[in-house]
Amino acid sequence: MTTMMDLKRVIDGEIEPPACDKTLGIQVTSAVAGRAVCSWNVDERFLNGHQVVMGGFITSAADITMAYSMATILERNRGFASINLQTTFLRPLLIGTAIIESIIVKQGRKTCYVEASVSQNGKYVAKITSSIMIL
Repeated sequence: MTTMMDLKRVIDGEIEPPACDKTLGIQVTSAVAGRAVCSWNVDERFLNGHQVVMGGFITSAADITMAYSMATILERNRGFASINLQTTFLRPLLIGTAIIESIIVKQGRKTCYVEASVSQNGKYVAKITSSIMIL
């Protein structure tokens, strides 16, 4: 499991991102103070039979971005785990660049509530929410 320290080091450009980030091709653009922005270069590997990006990939990209939001607020020796993820799809995601933004809306002692959005060409594709347990 990647530790919090590792994600902070990824943000700082000190180490390579986790395998899931590399697999999807997610790149951190910025991550500070409970907010993170990532870019995703979507190609044909992520398309379903309808020639749009499969929803599970979109949700995974949001989950990765939410992890970077969490990494910005927790001490290096703290971990976290998603309790749930809920995705609402607003329009199809196509081949091209997608932007994923996440923000910690509410931080408690044991859980955080995080929201993310995926957009392409300035239009929202999906909205994602998650409750994340602080370990």
